[in-house]
Amino acid sequence: MNFTTWGLDRRMLEHTAEEILRLEDVVVDFHLHKGILTAVNSVSFALHRREAMGIVGESGCGKSVTAMSIMGLNPSPPAQTRGRIIFEGENLLTKTPKEMREVRGDQIGMIFQEPMTSLNPVFTVGDQIIMGIQSHREISAREARDLAIDMLAKVGIPGPSERINNYPHEFSGGMRQRVMLALALVLSPTLLIADEPTTALDVSVQAQILNLLDDLISTMGMSLIFISHDLNVVADICDRIGVMYMANLVEVAGTDDIFDSPLHPYTRGLMECSPVIGHKVPRLESIRGAIGNMLQPPGGCRFHPRCPEMKPICTRETPLLKEIAPGHFVACHL
Repeated sequence: MNFTTWGLDRRMLEHTAEEILRLEDVVVDFHLHKGILTAVNSVSFALHRREAMGIVGESGCGKSVTAMSIMGLNPSPPAQTRGRIIFEGENLLTKTPKEMREVRGDQIGMIFQEPMTSLNPVFTVGDQIIMGIQSHREISAREARDLAIDMLAKVGIPGPSERINNYPHEFSGGMRQRVMLALALVLSPTLLIADEPTTALDVSVQAQILNLLDDLISTMGMSLIFISHDLNVVADICDRIGVMYMANLVEVAGTDDIFDSPLHPYTRGLMECSPVIGHKVPRLESIRGAIGNMLQPPGGCRFHPRCPEMKPICTRETPLLKEIAPGHFVACHL
């Protein structure tokens, strides 16, 4: 197997007994009328047990499509997914739709960005949690209801034995996101994927959800993939961060390394765009330009049209993701 064709160092994917998930050269193409849009381009990384990994980048860079490929939820057609997604030693991309339904919710849970588009408005939250439980466990409706009430209590829903009978529209945004947490965690999955779960919430509620999520994954001993466009959000909860730009991973490192010594110009740009509590600046910087046409991405390094440090080689050659320091990988000619 030729790891060099993936554009990363072999050591980044070395298997250990503690590894729970591994993506190997994952590509997701969308076959559209205007052409083929590659939303995920040869993405590879490993996740270990009890590890929390953040994936950050601007909207449209491929973060959510990466998560949906793990869950087997990208619509096919038009999506075509290639590569290998190894979860607990099995390649998810070879599983049938029925087998993937057994994995989702039971072994891998997911929290979506907007709960009102994920929760069914015509069923009570209790019915939805109970149906999820009974689709994976052979238990009575009473036992499933007790589990649902217990989980609603754990995620901080007041009066869970009464609120279980409420419909999604009867909850506030923060409480709906707690219900989504309950749905994702009620079966104690070993991996949780959170796709921008706090974006639509105000800052105080966002902090509550993040603290709750951090406590729950620590208590339940699960692994986490946390997707966000905000580096400061993932810093509070993640051990390691992967930065994506135009379908590619451009930097992967421990959270402290990312903040202490960001190596990719795009990572540094994201940090300059983010306000830091306690630091007063006249104005926040911005990354010049915008993400280009994904149907016709620029040659060489895809960030070069926006990069303040661009060199001639950046327009010609695609940089490989290489280990520059122990555990710190970057795809940059500089």
